[in-house]
Amino acid sequence: MAKKARKPAKKAARKPAKKAVKKAVKKPAKKVAKKAAKKPAKKAQPQAMPKPRHGEFMWNELMTRDDERALEFFNKVLGWTHSDWPMGDGKTPYRLVKTPGGGEHGIAGMMKMTEPEFPPQVPPHWMSYIAVDNVDQRAELAKQHGGQLVHGPMDIPNVGRFCIVCDPTGATVAFMTPQGGTA
Repeated sequence: MAKKARKPAKKAARKPAKKAVKKAVKKPAKKVAKKAAKKPAKKAQPQAMPKPRHGEFMWNELMTRDDERALEFFNKVLGWTHSDWPMGDGKTPYRLVKTPGGGEHGIAGMMKMTEPEFPPQVPPHWMSYIAVDNVDQRAELAKQHGGQLVHGPMDIPNVGRFCIVCDPTGATVAFMTPQGGTA
């Protein structure tokens, strides 16, 4: 009789534990599934770009005479995509460059260089933008400390105010006070 008592005891000890685990796993999963079925799916909300801090790099733009070739290159090499935004002249689009799965906010811009704004001797280049608290004051400070004002300051509607300066070593960079200010 001892043999018969052992087998049912072993089975009884194992089965309740397995059943309890299965119930514990299934029950919450069913509740979650029911709740999810009752609620409509939420649409992904666009994330606002954080305010750049004074002195930080905030944007980059590729200036090129062959924007189609550049777009093709970066698409094949990095998977970048773009959307076109009309420029003031109505002909030249501003290309907002995006990363795969990166959402609606771009990571950089791209502009076709045209004359007379860009004479033939100006080579294609990347322009970096640094966020500043007051672009007019920073442009004056740059001149006082050996820099040159190359362009601006001027407003870009719905974007901010910017200027391009050349530092004492000859390197150019843009200063930008974004429309919403700096953090």
